[in-house]
Amino acid sequence: MKWNNDDELFAIMRKELYSAVIGDILDQMGRYHQFLPMEIQPIREDMVVCGRAMTVLEEDLPVTGEPVAGEPTFGHMLEALDGLKRNEVYLCSGSSPNYAVVGELMCTRMQALGAAGAVMNGPHRDTRGILELDFPCFSRGRYSQDQAPRGRVTAWRVPLEIGETHVDPGDIVFGDLDGVVIIPQDIEEEVIRRAWEKATGEKTVGKAIRAGMSASDAFNQYGIL
Repeated sequence: MKWNNDDELFAIMRKELYSAVIGDILDQMGRYHQFLPMEIQPIREDMVVCGRAMTVLEEDLPVTGEPVAGEPTFGHMLEALDGLKRNEVYLCSGSSPNYAVVGELMCTRMQALGAAGAVMNGPHRDTRGILELDFPCFSRGRYSQDQAPRGRVTAWRVPLEIGETHVDPGDIVFGDLDGVVIIPQDIEEEVIRRAWEKATGEKTVGKAIRAGMSASDAFNQYGIL
């Protein structure tokens, strides 16, 4: 298993890996808190996100009906959005669940920049539009209430704490129907190689079980189940 750049790496991961096998390897390496909260789900079941975290910190505003003096609408969200690079994932956290933190036009801009997807620790809106884009988007659910008078981006490319998970800018984000897992940069090569080996082994075990091997014998022989 070899790759020369992120384009090749992420293509391999999308084709060969899945969140469960990556999480198993992280557990084996003592990294027990690498999954984002289970409520963060793809907006369509077949969506897969795989790329490097471009972390975005959002905070709530008091809703007064008046703009915050000296503050642009959305805070620094537009700067963060326009700063996305190819293969990055717009990963946003810090707000309450009372408003959407991503929508169709934001995802359109992300897609135009070659971003890998959006992962929100909060709701999304414009579901039909995002689905038409076929752009990987993960969130806590659908909700149309706007962020403009309710929240702002205060920083980006900064460390985030999401649930029990620490995320640094540049960490690998992998998400599918079963969850979103974070692979720290300092161990990414070992995690990916071991996950690929385990995924390959699981295919062998599945074939053996379908041929009649018991679960006990399969685990004793292959150490996988």
